[in-house]
Parts: sequence; structure tokens; C-alpha cells
Amino acid sequence: MNIRLAKASDAPALLAIYGPYVTDTAITFEYDIPTVEDFTQRIISTLEDYPYLVAENDEGEILGYTYAHAYKERVAYDWSVEVTIYLAEKTKGQGIGKKLYQALEEELKKQNILILTACITGGNIPSIQFHEKLGYRQVGVFKQIGYKFDQWHDVYWLQKRLVPPTVPMKKMIPYREINN
Repeated sequence: MNIRLAKASDAPALLAIYGPYVTDTAITFEYDIPTVEDFTQRIISTLEDYPYLVAENDEGEILGYTYAHAYKERVAYDWSVEVTIYLAEKTKGQGIGKKLYQALEEELKKQNILILTACITGGNIPSIQFHEKLGYRQVGVFKQIGYKFDQWHDVYWLQKRLVPPTVPMKKMIPYREINN
């Protein structure tokens, strides 16, 4: 398995992984599958400030992906990100998610990121357990905040500290400056 930076040309393969999550689950609250063009733009814009990684097998087939994005759009939150991961259904339970997150964390440390957050739909016990095994701890629950498939869903927030805070803080480095 190889982990590398996502490219705009990966959008169709990533969208093929993401699509069933949209149409068949409440894991994402999107109602409609994005277009390839929209998904391509998401990859490009994410890579400006944060890492976006894919895992592929030896034949180049993409097995899953992970990325980070701003937790909130205020300067005081520059050291905190929300992380996201999606795996192809056939690859779950093979350790790919763990390897993707470990690689993502290494990239985020280069940016001086301290705090990782994960937003998980209530009822998604496998994802909660996966994150807890990687050191995340539940810090909050928003009750009945998302509506999909004619049902209200809770959202659980989990958090992980990558490194202890320092004072003064080192400036967050946009990923485009690291990746060049």
C-alpha cells in the first residue's frame, strides 16, 4: 500500500468511494452526490491549507482517503482542525484507516497543528471506536442536529491532542508552503 497526496485527477475515484456514503448512510449529511467538478475543487482548495491523502494498492487502485480542514474560520482556531476519512467498503478492517490517519497526523504536525477534531454521526459506533483506538476522546454531543432519511441524528465530537501547547504558539503553516 502507498499513501500519497491527492491530485485533482483522483476526484472520480474518490467520489466513487464517497458516493455510497451519501446515498446509503447518514455518515455524511450531504443529500446529493457532488459532481466530479465540485469534488475536484474540494481537493484543490483543501490542499491550499491542509493535507489531503489517498491510500492506494500496488496496482494504483485508491482504497481510501483522508483530509483535514479548518475547525472554525477564526485565527484563534488556527491550531485546530477537523479530520475526515472515507474508505472503500471492501477495505474496512484492514488497517488502512489507521495508516492514513497516522500519515495525516505527521503532515499536520509539520503545520504546527495541535488539536484534531472528528465529527461523527450518532449510531456510527464503528467510527467512534476507531477514533477512540487512535486516542480521540468524546468531548460533546449535539442532540438531533442533522436530519437525513426522515430521521433526526445526533452528532458526536471527538478530540485528540497531537502535541502539548507551547507559549508563545508557533504560527500555523499553510500546507501549500510545506508541499512546495
